[in-house]
Amino acid sequence: MAAHNKLGEGDKDTAGETFVTGRYQAIGADPAGEYPRTTLAAGAVVWRGERDNPTVAIIHRPHYDDWSLPKGKVDPGESLPVTAQREIQEETGFDITLGKLLGKVAYPVQGRTKVVYYWAARWEGGEFVPNEEVDEVRWVTFAEAARLLTYAVDAQVLDKARKRIKRAPTTRVLLVRHAHAHQRHNWHGDDDLRPLDKKGRRQAKLLATQLAAFGPTAVYAAPPQRCRQTAAPVSDLLGLPVQDFPELADSAFSSTPQTSLQVFNDIVAGGGTPVVVSQGETIRGVLEAINPGFLQREEADFKAKKGSVWVLSFQDGVLTGADYLASPLPVR
Repeated sequence: MAAHNKLGEGDKDTAGETFVTGRYQAIGADPAGEYPRTTLAAGAVVWRGERDNPTVAIIHRPHYDDWSLPKGKVDPGESLPVTAQREIQEETGFDITLGKLLGKVAYPVQGRTKVVYYWAARWEGGEFVPNEEVDEVRWVTFAEAARLLTYAVDAQVLDKARKRIKRAPTTRVLLVRHAHAHQRHNWHGDDDLRPLDKKGRRQAKLLATQLAAFGPTAVYAAPPQRCRQTAAPVSDLLGLPVQDFPELADSAFSSTPQTSLQVFNDIVAGGGTPVVVSQGETIRGVLEAINPGFLQREEADFKAKKGSVWVLSFQDGVLTGADYLASPLPVR
């Protein structure tokens, strides 16, 4: 949708935005490649309180004399979820956990296209200290934020966040396909012992920081070595043990799919934000079994690249949203 903006004094980079949103969202392996000469950024609508009556954080930037949502440019070596978490901490001092991906804003800036991805993010703690970028943070209602925000596109992002926060899930599953492993045709031993290769080890390390932005509460993995090796870095980072679930392996799913699906449903029923590291056919089977209508579109064709993450939101066992993160590797 097109967005028309009120420009703050001195702000020359907010014309011509478009905001793309929906219950299904995706970030491809090369988000910068969608536009020529792209500058990538990430931010969030940070909220606290009860989901039926939350307050949200808006920031005042003295350089532009505007009120906006916290966001910032990607640093080298980062994926977009990591950028969003870091930028919010730097601008506001807040610790947050990312929730639903809301969409993206794109607009021209001095011959380039700036693309900003936004999440809904829950405040977990921390206090604001004025800094060079931000001199004031206000916690306000959605109605107050809509009146105060300088740019119309921020109000659009805010409106999408209001709907998603109200439907905040009881469980958010981080469904991960194991990282890149040594090729099957080059491996002559037990296939379950086939390990990650150099690329896969890098993916697993970067997955840990990407997944940490969502506040995992447990880590589950299928038995193959490549699944456990993918789960290990996030387990080490967060101090969460890797729990073996043989029912989540492709071999188990192909022979007893209903048992595998029941195990997955039990994980969903357990609540929290569990990480589940599995294999391609099991992930495909799970996604097809939960059969959400909004994943039937052509662009949501049950992708599951190695090292990818499906962020699945459930409300009392019912899937309400899905985000596909194609890669944990740096976006530039």
